[in-house]
Amino acid sequence: MSYENVLLDEIEAGIWVLTVNRPHALNALNSATIADIGAALQAVAANAAARVLIVTGAGEKAFVAGADIKEMSAFSGVQGQDFSRRTMAVFRSLETLSIPTIAMVNGYALGGGNELAMSCDWIIAGDNAVFGQPEVGLGVTPGFGGTQRLTRLVGRARALELILTARNVKAAEALTLGLANHVYPAAELREQVLKQARMIASRGPLAVKLGKEAVQRGQDLDLDNACQFEAQVFGLCFSTADQKEGMAAFIGKRPAAFRGE
Repeated sequence: MSYENVLLDEIEAGIWVLTVNRPHALNALNSATIADIGAALQAVAANAAARVLIVTGAGEKAFVAGADIKEMSAFSGVQGQDFSRRTMAVFRSLETLSIPTIAMVNGYALGGGNELAMSCDWIIAGDNAVFGQPEVGLGVTPGFGGTQRLTRLVGRARALELILTARNVKAAEALTLGLANHVYPAAELREQVLKQARMIASRGPLAVKLGKEAVQRGQDLDLDNACQFEAQVFGLCFSTADQKEGMAAFIGKRPAAFRGE
């Protein structure tokens, strides 16, 4: 399937890349682009052979420089709320995708771009990356989950500082804050992200999916119930062919040939 504003490619077996493809607009998010992202995520979710999704932006200047200000400037209050809710639904579908998702941040990730990156499971950035929530400088608040996900990632006080000052954060500071997991020279970024993606793709796919689910669901439970859920997930793994293969391969000192069954 082709899309107007995004590219979706399987670049290696099980490794998919979703690229926001509006470099002339620094990959700014308008309504059509949000719809394309949602459709692309549905396509990945429906592909049983998908193992990991990388999300990035086209060109060398921006991951996503924000939402499309020209489009938003004419919104009424009802239209603004609708745009927020539609975008949040798409970002939530990214966050809850059953396979791991990595934001490969090249250049600016501002406003909606930072919110898109934070909806991925983790962020790997080039040393040219710049993060921020500049919305209050435009007279609005973050509207795509920024007030919530940033707080969960870096803590209440730091999130408030970044949101209320609207200051930008370069890659090195993003790493220190815990917003980015890794920072690499921009020229090495793609290969470093692919290195992680290949590692994930080589692991037991059912265990990877269940591990992600355990983390995501467990963080909203108290510790006792979260550990009980982990025990259920752990036990479920022993009903899979992947568990039999993985442990047999370990004992036999050979690479495992997982089938996702």
